[in-house]
Amino acid sequence: MVRSKTRHHSYIAVPSHFIDPLSSSSFQGILSPRKVSRPPPVFCLFSAARNPRTLIVVLLFIFSLLGFLSIGLRDNPLLPYSTLPCVTYGYRRSLKPSAPEEASALVAAAVLQRQEEAQEMEFWSQPDGLGYRPWLEFSGEYRRESEAVHLDHRRKYLLVVVSGGLNQQRNQIVDAVVIARILEAALVIPILQRLMVPLMLILGSEFADIFDLDHFKKVLAKDVRVVSSLPSTHLMTRPVEAKITPLHVSPQWIRSRYLRRLNREGVLLLRGLDSRLSKDLPPDLQKLRCKVVVAFQALRFAAPILDIGNKLAERMRSKGPYLALHLRMEKDVWVRTGCLPGLSDDFNEVIHEERKRRPELLTARSNMTYEERKLAGLCPLNALEVTRLLKALDAPKNARIYWAGGEPLGGMAALEPLRKEFPDLYNKQKLSLPGELEPFAKKASLLAAIDYIVCEKSNVFMPSHGGNMAHMIRGHRAFAGHKKFITPNKRQMLPYLLNNSLSETEFNRIVKELHHGSLGQPEFRTDKIGKDVTAYPIPECMCNSTSTRLTL
Repeated sequence: MVRSKTRHHSYIAVPSHFIDPLSSSSFQGILSPRKVSRPPPVFCLFSAARNPRTLIVVLLFIFSLLGFLSIGLRDNPLLPYSTLPCVTYGYRRSLKPSAPEEASALVAAAVLQRQEEAQEMEFWSQPDGLGYRPWLEFSGEYRRESEAVHLDHRRKYLLVVVSGGLNQQRNQIVDAVVIARILEAALVIPILQRLMVPLMLILGSEFADIFDLDHFKKVLAKDVRVVSSLPSTHLMTRPVEAKITPLHVSPQWIRSRYLRRLNREGVLLLRGLDSRLSKDLPPDLQKLRCKVVVAFQALRFAAPILDIGNKLAERMRSKGPYLALHLRMEKDVWVRTGCLPGLSDDFNEVIHEERKRRPELLTARSNMTYEERKLAGLCPLNALEVTRLLKALDAPKNARIYWAGGEPLGGMAALEPLRKEFPDLYNKQKLSLPGELEPFAKKASLLAAIDYIVCEKSNVFMPSHGGNMAHMIRGHRAFAGHKKFITPNKRQMLPYLLNNSLSETEFNRIVKELHHGSLGQPEFRTDKIGKDVTAYPIPECMCNSTSTRLTL
């Protein structure tokens, strides 16, 4: 057998990582037994290009090497990279704060939230009532006189005509009860002067629309006999009509002036009792005043008014505590007080013209200029001033606010400064359902009674100006445990309100200090002429354990 002379070449597959990347001569040593001189690297590449398999091995090696190098560079922790596409390392710090900066911002936000929560809690907190509670213990002499008075009440009757707004009428009704007690006469249900019809046709009619007549009679049964009308024996009697009674008269003056004529004629008619009876009466008569209004509320509103008033108050309270404001910004208020609304020159001119046309409307101190009245604290606060005061007292921006009162001069635009800072602003029209106010729509006294109920039940109350409603609510809130009642310290606050160079922070600090003792804390009726016991019931109508021991 003859061997073939044809040469056969054998090829060995070698993994790429065993191949020396720096020299291709080893390929030749393995594939060729002959020793040849070492060619340059570039020539080796051209030589490998002749053999497709060798070329593939070389290219795979090069690509693998580049891949390892790219992975190594990317994973090197010493070379940080951005996690955001298209963002270079140079902008990284400006987009994301460092850990210390982020922690500091979180701490600052937490501190600010704590401060706001503390301020909100302080605003809704109630003053310390010092343990004062209602106390209407009448003397033994008063109780003995009550038995004798009832025997004589069937011969003498007191007719009273009251005028003005709702709360002015309530004050006069209180005085009518006390005068009836002084004269030992039966009180005919007071006549409200708004109805211009014959006297005998309206006895008790409008009174019963506003107040609970049966309750009024029942509460006062041991003090004064209350009747709905004159008995038949006195219908033809011509009543003795008293002339205008002086201001602040005493019980002795009442007896000396009217008692003899009343005993002779049997019927006495009094008109215009507003502030006629002294505020400084004997203790038993002061207690009777409290009994009519604030203690047992003999002048309780009629059931329909109570029902709608309680519903509106419950709607306000459904989302937490609420603040009630009595805003005195009606046209007639600016005219009567001699003040200006602070809206525009056009509105100021309207007030000036009305005051010239009806000078009798200006209540008092006509010799004072508007600026003097303002600085003396005799003018109502306007919406901007109310807003600044509430902000200074840390009222939360989300506070729910109920405002009572008639339509402001200038319409709802006059309330814009208040609504802008405290958007949750409501009145009875906004709270009521369609048709709910229809039975009361054309009766101002009934609408005022609804306002009174919602304000009295609020967590915090503030009037923009003093007046009969504010005084009565003060007394009611005192009897309820001294619920918070903010009294604007206008005389001391107004110079700071008018100082435009004062920073808001400094203004708020000053105003807060000025009102520290004007938040409804217990106050003694120290000024005997200026303060009514129905507004300041301590010490005649309220006591605590200390005052009780002193009395005993």
